[in-house]
Formats: sequence, structure tokens, C-alpha cells
Amino acid sequence: MDEFMQAAIDEARLGLEEGGVPIGSVLVHRGRIIGRGHNQRQQRGSVVLHGEMDALENAGRQPASVYRDSVLYTTLSPCPMCSGAILLYGIPKVVIGENRTFLGAEDTLRQAGVELELRDDVQCRELMNTFIDRHPEVWAEDIGE
Repeated sequence: MDEFMQAAIDEARLGLEEGGVPIGSVLVHRGRIIGRGHNQRQQRGSVVLHGEMDALENAGRQPASVYRDSVLYTTLSPCPMCSGAILLYGIPKVVIGENRTFLGAEDTLRQAGVELELRDDVQCRELMNTFIDRHPEVWAEDIGE
């Protein structure tokens, strides 16, 4: 496990401790984390703060050149909203913890030339499977069902 995926998992665990959906993300620029976040829909009553969106928000406003030279790590396959932000800011690579519990807009990202690296990480899967089993209604709301 590399330090960046571990940081994303740590964010997911923090979100779970706060009562939220355990999805975490970090934005890495040239080997340094510049933004970290986790899903905060429950904690903050937000309609947009998925893990990836929270990491981007916490990175603050960056020049386009920074996004184009960054890697986004996320514990779960990015949904269409988060994938849209990845495309909007030109992030060239996304490292995905797992996509078995939820398959996001990976085809859209690939078609746009974004490099995807799937880790199929057991910790990421266990976090999501446990949460979905315990809170299916919250999970359904989070993915728009």
C-alpha cells in the first residue's frame, strides 16, 4: 500500500467515524498531497461533497497547470459528478481503491484519455460493504437512487 492510497483510506475512516459514507480521496501534485477529503453529505448536509469533491475543495483554487500535473487517489470509483470535475480540471490520472461496490463513470474517464489505475483494495471494499450492509438507505441516497 502506498502512502497516498493509505491517506485516502484514512480519510474514508474519518468520514465513517463522523457518521458519513466511508469514501476518501487525496489530490497529489508532484509527490505531495495538496488536498484531502472525505464524503460529507451526511455530516454537512451537502449535496456535492463526495470524497473527491471535498479533496478538490480542500486543495483550494489552483492554477490549471497544477491540476494537469496531479493524480487523484480515491477509495471508490468516481461517480459522474466527480468524474466531471476530474475532466473539467484536466486531472490526467486517477488511482481507484475499488470498483466492485460501485462502478462509477470509468468509461467516460477512459474515453477522455484519463489514465485509471484500479487497486481492488480489500480495505476499501470492506469499508464500503460494511457501510452498505448497515446503512443501505444512506448509500442509496448518496448515489442518487
